[in-house]
Amino acid sequence: MNADIKIDFINHIDKISASHWQNLNNSPCPFLRYDFFNALEKSSSVSFKQGWQAHHLVARSNNEITAVMPMYLKSHSWGEYVFDWGWADAFKRYDINYYPKLVATIPFTPVSSDKLLSSQLQVNELFETLIEHCQQENINSWHILYCNELNIALPEDVYQRNTVQFHWFNRDYKTFDDFLSTFTSRKRKNTRKERISIVQQNIKIRQLKNKEITQQDLEFFYLTYQLTYLKRGHQPHLSYDFFKQILSNMTNNILLIIASNEQEDIACALFFYDDSQLYGRYWGCTKQVNNLHFELCYYQGIEFCIQNKLKTFNPGTQGEHKIQRGFEPVLTHSYHWIKHPAFKVAIKNFCLQEQKHMLMYQQQCRQILPFKALPSNKVD
Repeated sequence: MNADIKIDFINHIDKISASHWQNLNNSPCPFLRYDFFNALEKSSSVSFKQGWQAHHLVARSNNEITAVMPMYLKSHSWGEYVFDWGWADAFKRYDINYYPKLVATIPFTPVSSDKLLSSQLQVNELFETLIEHCQQENINSWHILYCNELNIALPEDVYQRNTVQFHWFNRDYKTFDDFLSTFTSRKRKNTRKERISIVQQNIKIRQLKNKEITQQDLEFFYLTYQLTYLKRGHQPHLSYDFFKQILSNMTNNILLIIASNEQEDIACALFFYDDSQLYGRYWGCTKQVNNLHFELCYYQGIEFCIQNKLKTFNPGTQGEHKIQRGFEPVLTHSYHWIKHPAFKVAIKNFCLQEQKHMLMYQQQCRQILPFKALPSNKVD
């Protein structure tokens, strides 16, 4: 890295201006916008109290900001989706601190993107700087999650991890039936049966974009969002104020799909989108209806992509039930460094074995896709 570049870490996003941030951000991804991170912090959805202390990396050259990487000091592993609970448990058994750790990620958002906003620096050029910072500040590890794959030889003590997600790809479909025509007969029949059942149960569905979403709609969404977490015995990660802020400030990126029965709203799903991608994020319901989750979270999203000529649809992490509905397995990438020397070999071996397993799992998932012929991995 150029010796003239100076690295600092800031504990709140308002220590950098929105214009500086956005000048560095060439990605259309809505989750990399200044407004998204600002809403997280201003709503206290991420904070020291929540175990998410902002620790954003800022690079300067000749007093000009040349790079930003959103980072957090973490005192737990919730909300990351690249699971390292087993590592933390191993440290605990030996009475060694695993936390704090330094994590480059978008909180609660397992979406792959270039986490470093810069035209002058590459992520791997920051590895040594991050290691030095962790050594100096008594931070026990750093992690860069859901980033673009680094096609380089990694340093000896930096490890790659992979997970598998299921994404939908638009191969120039004109209608939902056009997409279904690529399925085998049995899978096509099953999908149509699921969709017809929604009509038979007298479910009405409406799609609302951006300013079409009223405060009443948002309040209903947040009620169902809370219920989803409470059913699992957890408190929601994100506050109502967070969603209110992004609805006000991110006026071209939000889609809310609401289902009703007998004029009563009973379920909804919230999505984000940009010029090429749809991102499924949150779902909840006040009444259980057969197949409604599939309709709101998957089929409606696919139709939205086709209608708006979006290329891909990332419906969220995990969920093998997505495969039979035409969502294809893709690898995600993350990079990790652990300070404690006694655990380096074991964690490196774990990561190497996990990579092999994930590649095999991806291929196994491809074999059970519903298509007549396996699609290529590339989409024009």
